[in-house]
Amino acid sequence: MPSRVVRVRSTDDSVAAQELRDGIAELQEELGVTPEFPAEVEEAAAQAAANPRLPDVDRTAIPFVTIDPPSSMDLDQALFIERDGKGYLVHYAIADVAAFVTPDDPIDVEANRRGETLYGADSKIPLHPKVLSEDAASLLPDQVRPALVWTIAVDEDGEGTDVEVVRALVKSRAKLTYEEVQTSIDDGSADELFTLLKEVGELRLEREAARGGVSLPLPEQEISIEGERWHLEFRSQLPVEQWNAQISLLTGMAAASLMVYARVGLLRTLPPADPHDVTRLHRVAKALGIDWPAEEEYPEFVRSLDPTRPKHAAMVVACTALLRGSGYVGFDEELPAQPMHSAIASEYAHVTAPLRRLVDRYAGEICVALSAGTEVPSWVIGKLHEVPETMRDSGRRAGQYESGVLNLVEVAALAGRVGEEFDAVVVETDQKDEKKGDVTIQEPAIQARVTGSAPLPLGEQVKVTLKAADPKTRSIQFTM
Repeated sequence: MPSRVVRVRSTDDSVAAQELRDGIAELQEELGVTPEFPAEVEEAAAQAAANPRLPDVDRTAIPFVTIDPPSSMDLDQALFIERDGKGYLVHYAIADVAAFVTPDDPIDVEANRRGETLYGADSKIPLHPKVLSEDAASLLPDQVRPALVWTIAVDEDGEGTDVEVVRALVKSRAKLTYEEVQTSIDDGSADELFTLLKEVGELRLEREAARGGVSLPLPEQEISIEGERWHLEFRSQLPVEQWNAQISLLTGMAAASLMVYARVGLLRTLPPADPHDVTRLHRVAKALGIDWPAEEEYPEFVRSLDPTRPKHAAMVVACTALLRGSGYVGFDEELPAQPMHSAIASEYAHVTAPLRRLVDRYAGEICVALSAGTEVPSWVIGKLHEVPETMRDSGRRAGQYESGVLNLVEVAALAGRVGEEFDAVVVETDQKDEKKGDVTIQEPAIQARVTGSAPLPLGEQVKVTLKAADPKTRSIQFTM
């Protein structure tokens, strides 16, 4: 299921803000997760931060920049793009966690236990101690850092044609936000790097459409706490976020091509959609009054949807059913039976977020070795089949944490409003009981369960009554 992480725009020391922090602490205790690390892990991380294994190659002359949310300090990726004849050269620096972490040391053992960073509201359960993830290993501006530097040749049509990845020293010139970059592009003041990011990003989106790939335009939720008032609203992605995501996808596809060719690697997979699920989605579209010609493929149909329109938003939510079932697979010598990621319509690997995701460190090591023509390290080969299981478990835990925080915030936003009537849109109905489903409330921006006395009118504007908003169980219930 795609992420719906709640982002906090502002917090203060009010009772409401403290209630959010207390509720998150309770959730962390329930799930057995904590932002703190054992003393031996923190000590090992501090020593590693002071003594990294630095590469001989120097790429600090490349004027990399990072583009992230304003509060982010765990900066995995730095970018630079230049013209290359009629095409482009994409330089992508990825934090080199292996420069600090030694196989089977306390940091490595703890990272293999955690699997990934957990996010929710203003809380974070990091994969690595902050002395690494937000300092020594992070691609912070004006700091020389070890990185895996990907150089990807892209032709004039946006197709990747060649790839190299090497260990090198890099230096980011600036820590930028999506809003800053988008504003500069819109007002015409953008540096050439960002006009090239737009060009390459749009070409890659065209290539995605040509492959039959698809990205669902699901909005995120944002929360602002002002005094005792909680305000939630939906936030759509800026175009620069989509272009930036395409660079990460380009790199992941290049990584997968190296692995598949060499028959050793760790792939991110998603099985093809079940024809029965696609048939059901056609029925949903018909119920919503949205035209979906029989000859039009699913990805093309999704790209035609406008999530700002209620019926289309309901259709986007229904389409998430086809994105369930993703996972990882490790292989050595024999390719997996199902190597594809169906939403990307290509083989694909996670290699661009090693500060936040364990699998990326292992996959990055594989690609460095393959690019150099050397043997993949034995510590990586030994974990090829274990890491996918670790990521499966951590993915389930991340989903529970995200949902718990989301429910906590939504309950708080509805505190004291039981019995009130709200304008809503029915965005999903249960297959087994059409009297039950989900509604989206625009103010506050909430998606929650609803029960009616008759089959729910999918995609229709309705009035719903809040029957329960229980902070202890973090549950919300509307009725029609």
